[in-house]
Amino acid sequence: MKKGILMITLSVLLILIFILVVSINNPRPKMESNSDLKVVIDAGHGGKDNGATGASGKYEKKFTLSLSKKIEEKLKQDPEIEVFMTRTEDNFISQESRYRPKYANKLNADLFLSIHGNTFSSPEVAGTETFYYHKDSRRFAKMIQKHVVEATGFNDRGTTKKDLFVVKDTEMPAVLLEVGYLTNPKEESEMWTDDFQSRVATSIVEGIKEYKEKAEKRGIFNWLF
Repeated sequence: MKKGILMITLSVLLILIFILVVSINNPRPKMESNSDLKVVIDAGHGGKDNGATGASGKYEKKFTLSLSKKIEEKLKQDPEIEVFMTRTEDNFISQESRYRPKYANKLNADLFLSIHGNTFSSPEVAGTETFYYHKDSRRFAKMIQKHVVEATGFNDRGTTKKDLFVVKDTEMPAVLLEVGYLTNPKEESEMWTDDFQSRVATSIVEGIKEYKEKAEKRGIFNWLF
């Protein structure tokens, strides 16, 4: 009887030691705490960097800023989310400076989302796609892609790993969203409307919240194992 109690006691002690060692070497993700979720929204291009020129002659930089501001506005409605913008005006941000990912890293942000409008030589090419680089960004990419495709009704071009500095140099789950093709006349005509941008902004917020919720649920398992 005493031997059995001793074995149980030893087993409990070993489990406690294991948990202590794991917790020291693998701090629990910030997303599991009660602190606010820090989200960085990056409006692609800006200033002398116009980005893509759409079928109508309008610039991508204006589309990305307009949509990003709508996302910011909707995220601010949630008291548990802090939202930060890499730019709020028509400002040029040098790629060489790596300002965008550095800004997110300095903030110790939880999520990073770069907004873009796509381009191609053929006006027939269309659809929504999301890029990521690091493995831990893949879930976030799939979540954003799913929600945005539902909102746009555009062709689902899926998620792809791609060596883009804004998603490679960031230290948190990060994605680059190509909402649609500005060089496709049909898609572009929709992308400039307030109704379309509002729907997409809402879908992105929903994607962020769903990702946060699922990350919190699987957090304890990932932390221990």
